[in-house]
Amino acid sequence: MANASIFIQDACYQHRYIRSRDTSLIVERPERLIAAKIGLAAAVTRIQEVVGKSTGDPNDLVAALDKLTLGSRSSDITAPINVVHSSATLDILNHPAVRFTHGFPDPNTAKDSNEYLRNLKKWSEDSIEKISKGDSEIPQELAQGDLYLCPESLNAIQGALGTVCESIDTVVDPSPSSSKRAFVAIRPPGHHCGEDTPSGFCFVNNVIVGAAHAHLQHGIHRVVIFDIDLHHGNGTQSLAWAINEETQRQKLEAEARIEAGNSFPATIPGLQVYYSSIHDILSYPCEDGTPSMVQAASVSISGAHGQWIENVHLKDHAKEGDFWGLYEEHYKKIIHKAEEFVQSTATKNNEDVLVFISCGFDASEHEYASMSRHGRKVPTNFYAQFTRDARAFAEKHAKGRIVSVLEGGYSDRALISGTFAHFCALGLSEERTWNETWWNKDNLDALQNATKPKKPRGHVSGPLSAPKTDLEPEPWLKQAVSIFQHLEPIPFKTPRKGKSILVEPSSRTLRQRKVGNASSSSPASAKSKPEKSEATGKGMPRGKINSSLSKSKGKKTKPGVVTESTRSEGQAEDTDSSTESSSTLSSMSDSDVDLPISAPSKKLPRVILKLGPPPNS
Repeated sequence: MANASIFIQDACYQHRYIRSRDTSLIVERPERLIAAKIGLAAAVTRIQEVVGKSTGDPNDLVAALDKLTLGSRSSDITAPINVVHSSATLDILNHPAVRFTHGFPDPNTAKDSNEYLRNLKKWSEDSIEKISKGDSEIPQELAQGDLYLCPESLNAIQGALGTVCESIDTVVDPSPSSSKRAFVAIRPPGHHCGEDTPSGFCFVNNVIVGAAHAHLQHGIHRVVIFDIDLHHGNGTQSLAWAINEETQRQKLEAEARIEAGNSFPATIPGLQVYYSSIHDILSYPCEDGTPSMVQAASVSISGAHGQWIENVHLKDHAKEGDFWGLYEEHYKKIIHKAEEFVQSTATKNNEDVLVFISCGFDASEHEYASMSRHGRKVPTNFYAQFTRDARAFAEKHAKGRIVSVLEGGYSDRALISGTFAHFCALGLSEERTWNETWWNKDNLDALQNATKPKKPRGHVSGPLSAPKTDLEPEPWLKQAVSIFQHLEPIPFKTPRKGKSILVEPSSRTLRQRKVGNASSSSPASAKSKPEKSEATGKGMPRGKINSSLSKSKGKKTKPGVVTESTRSEGQAEDTDSSTESSSTLSSMSDSDVDLPISAPSKKLPRVILKLGPPPNS
């Protein structure tokens, strides 16, 4: 049996930004998956070393990997790790778990329960036409800065959801040959998306759809979610609250019938969700201090009204030793509360518990300074240690079953180092451990240099060949490059889509932040739904509960962009060309991609992304 599985879905590359050829400000980019694969390849290499499976000769691994066939496939030739190149997909309009999450009917209205999913499909299909007319592909009432679509985005979204469901099918499979732990490398992320409120790069909630699939298909009635992204998963929390509210209602109705002496057929227990998050309360979606968002991101409730929510805020620390003191005293609280959840909701056995990690790496010490503007960063070792602690919880309460799903993480080094550390802890057996020097600066530098692509004519990104060097690379590095080249068998290249489309001038730019009181006249403000309490969700029917983002005044975007009107004194006007903003993994040129471009007849607002210097540790 493989210790753990890696699920890769290359359809997720198809989701891309098409409003302009200029993608220099786009942080939620296809190349994020390449960075994650580099980290995973390094992790598999080190795991093989520890368990004695590596021969030290990358050619032996290459010969075995070459035996793989095309299409959806899995192989344990990298034992003890199973790698699944998934071709799974689903229909968002008809899949039960997706409809459970994003299409639940509102009992108080005649609203089409599939309205949001139908709209999402149409937005994607009509995106080029909309942009060619000078409009945005994203409806005006939604945040223009954090959301974008293209015609192929639907393939990416459906492929991502299908792969999450496929990983769950593997993890809950009782056969001895199935691995009980999985990491799912997908995009776009999902934890900011509520029932019908896309935001923060997220259009569907991957983890909640996975929880619904586990419940409907496999009889999982209790789900534990650990969210370790830098940002609060407001969408996941709002959905968890709504699901728990419905389950509690059914429970109270059943108890009332029994008290009244009425008999009724036995029903399947409803889904109960424990949601927990370690996040920066000063960052998106709370950065502007909107009360409903800050309140929601600070909720701590254990069992009252059937709700299980625990939010813990990241704190400043001067040195790494201080961080680990906070970890033991403060951050591990989300695991302690999860213990309370499973004990308080205990059934006869632990057959009905599954653990998820909403695994974002944007709290990393190596993340862009613009993404972690308030300094609430964690050391890379956190991703290994927390994973080990979550695994111990899963072994005790969920038969070891744990599914980790990629959320945020935007700089190459944050993703590489984070997935490296995280999967080492996920894939090594309990009696084995990692060596934190594996992801020190020198090794990360070597790994990124070895996987940096050449730029031949056409500028295809991908592991074409390692740069020439006078030094013979260490065996582990050669092995990691070989594994990476088979995790990324066809170098990524943005698809060509015919002739360029001329787009009328637009003031919309990705990730531009709202300034001053602009919200008073914004479409989001004019069309926002009535205020509801996101911290409690009390009194709202299942179909009416949305993430707190949709109730905010005006459009909210993640931090990272400075306009002429918002630049503070002392900030340089130009970005540092040596930063990672253009990505060492991304080398596309305009000649490769025919995408919509803005007409130059009207000067657009100047938008500058402040990334800061590249991480050096």
